[in-house]
Amino acid sequence: MSCSQPIKQALLVACTLLPAFTQAQAVSKDLHSYAQLDQVSTSHLHLAVTVDFQRSQVHGSARYDLLRHGEATEIHLDSRELSISKAEIAVKGDWQETTFQLAEAHPALGQKLTVQIGDKADQIRIHYASAPSASGLQWLTPEQTAGKKQPFMFSQSQAIHARSWIPIQDTPALRLTYSAEVTTMPGLLVVMSADNPLGDERPGRYQFSMPQAIPPYLIAIAAGDLAIKEINPQVAIFAEQYIVDAAAWEFADTPRMIAITEQMYGAYLWDRYDLLVLPPSFPFGGMENPRLSFITPTVVSGDRSLINLIAHELAHSWSGNLVTNASWRDLWINEGFTSYVENRIMEALFGEQRAQMELALGYDDLLADLQRLPEGDQIMHIELGQRDPDDAFSQVPYVKGQLFLLYLEQQVGRDNFDKFLRQYFADFAFKSIDTATLKEYLQSQLLAKYPSAVTVAKINEWLHQPGLPADAPQPRSDAFVKVEQQTQRWLKGGQLQTASWTTHEWLHFINSLPLDISAVNMARLDREFNLTDSQNSEIAHAWLKLAITKKYEPARDRLRSYLLNIGRNKLVSPLYRELARTPDNLAWARSVYQQAKAGYHPLTQSVAEALLYPVPSTNEDY
Repeated sequence: MSCSQPIKQALLVACTLLPAFTQAQAVSKDLHSYAQLDQVSTSHLHLAVTVDFQRSQVHGSARYDLLRHGEATEIHLDSRELSISKAEIAVKGDWQETTFQLAEAHPALGQKLTVQIGDKADQIRIHYASAPSASGLQWLTPEQTAGKKQPFMFSQSQAIHARSWIPIQDTPALRLTYSAEVTTMPGLLVVMSADNPLGDERPGRYQFSMPQAIPPYLIAIAAGDLAIKEINPQVAIFAEQYIVDAAAWEFADTPRMIAITEQMYGAYLWDRYDLLVLPPSFPFGGMENPRLSFITPTVVSGDRSLINLIAHELAHSWSGNLVTNASWRDLWINEGFTSYVENRIMEALFGEQRAQMELALGYDDLLADLQRLPEGDQIMHIELGQRDPDDAFSQVPYVKGQLFLLYLEQQVGRDNFDKFLRQYFADFAFKSIDTATLKEYLQSQLLAKYPSAVTVAKINEWLHQPGLPADAPQPRSDAFVKVEQQTQRWLKGGQLQTASWTTHEWLHFINSLPLDISAVNMARLDREFNLTDSQNSEIAHAWLKLAITKKYEPARDRLRSYLLNIGRNKLVSPLYRELARTPDNLAWARSVYQQAKAGYHPLTQSVAEALLYPVPSTNEDY
C-alpha cells in the first residue's frame, strides 16, 4: 500500500526546508570539488540559459542564493572549460558587478572559480558559456538522430561533469533546489530533472522548477524532437517518435515497480517518475535524474527482459537521490543500496527465479572485474585521491556493495533488514552521508540490536579490504545449472532446448562457453540461433565478445555495425578491450573507432581511447 498523499506532502514540505549544508565532516573529505561549504554554500540555483545548437553551447547565467557559515568574503565554485564573462552580487535584490578569478586548470577537476562576495551579499549571478567540447554535454546533428530532421542535446552530469555546463559547487555533499528558464529552437522540446511539460506545444521557451533539494550531479537537461506517451497519470515516456510506443510497452510495469518499492521502503517523494529514452550514443544504461530518468534505447528489447535497468534507476529515488553519497569515495552508498533494492523489486515483480538469475549474472561480472582491477580499486570505500571519480565506477560499488547488504540481510533476517532499510531511508532523507556516518548508523541501528549476527571487524573487512570476504554470498541460479547441463550435452553433439530461455539464460550460456570452443561449434551455434544478428543488445554483445576471442570472422561485419551504432559504454568498451589484445585487431578497432567517435559521448570516447591509445603510466597522482 502506498503512503497517503497528505503524508507525502508533509515530507515534501520538510525536505524543501532542509539546509543545503548539513555535514561539515563529510564535506571536508570531498577532494573532487573546490567548494568550501563550511564557509559559503548555495541553497538555490536559477538558470537562465539558451541551448544554442549553432554554437554547440549552453550560455546565459546562473544565479545562486547564498548561505553563509563563516566570515568568508569569497566563494569558490567548480568549472571546466567555461567562459566566464561577468559576475555579480546582490544584497536584497540590489545587483552590482564584482570581481572573479579562474585558476589554472587541473587535469581532473577543471578550474576553481573564485568570486568576491563581500560580507553582505545574499546572491551571486555568473554569466557564462560552455565549450563545444563540454564533457557533460553531447550535441547530435539531425543526421545522428533517428528522425534525421532535428538536432538533439543531452547532459550527463555524474560524477563531476555538471561543472562543464554550469559554474557550480560540484560536490554531492551539497543539496540545492533549482529553477530554470531555457530557450532553444522552436519545434524542439526541452526537458529537465524537474517538472516537465506534457503538452504538444513546442514554443522554444520553457520554465522548470525542482522543489526538492538535490546534489548538483542530478541536474539534467535534454532538448530534441521528442514525442510523449503516458503510461499512467504518474509515468510518461519521452522519446523520439520511432521508439516511443515500443518504450511505453517495454516499460509498462514501471507503475507497479513504484508501488512495490513504496510498500517495502516508504513513500516515493518525487511526485512524477518519467523516462527519457535517449539516442544510442547515451554512454550509460540509465541515469537516475530525479523525476526524469535518462534511459538507453538498448534496453528496448521487445520482451521486457532488460527492464531490471528501470528497476535500478527507480530504486535510486530512495538510494542515491534521497540518501546520497557525500563524496565519490562513497559511491557504494549510492550504487550498492540501489542494486540491492533493484533486485528486491525484480523478485517482487517477477519471482525469485528471475531475481536470482540477475543476481548471479552480476556476481559473475564482479568476479571478472576483481580479476582485472588493482587491489586498491577493489575496495568499496575507495581511495581515489584526485583521480577522476569516473574511475570509481566498476562492479565493485554496485555488486560488491549489493552482496554486502545481502550478507547483512542473511545474518539478521529479511524482515529485520527491511525494517532497518526503511528507517535508514527515512532518517537520512534528503541528506548526503559518508561511509563513516553509515558505519556508525549500522552499529547503532543494526549491530547493536543483533550483536551475535555481525561484527564490526566483518563490516570493516567488507568496506576496506580488496576482494570478497570468504563468507560472502555466492549467488547461484538453478536455471543456470540446467543451462550448464544442456551446454555439456550440446558440446557432445546434442541439441539445445531453448524455447523457454530468457535473455538471462542466453547470457549465461554464451558467457560460460569454453574458450577452446571449436570454429565448427561457433558456426553451428550461429546457424541454429542466428546469434550474430541478434537484435537483443546484451545477447549480441556477449556473442560478439566471444567472436573476437575465437576469431570468428563471420561476425566481423556485425561487430563493426554494433560499434558504429551503439554508444553505451558498458557494451562497447569491453569489445574494444578485447580487440586491443592483438596487434591486428587493435589496428582494425582503431579504424572503426575513428568512424564511430563522432557518435560517442565524451565519456565513452575517453574510455575507448584509453584502451586503444594507451599512454605509459607515470604512477603520478594528479
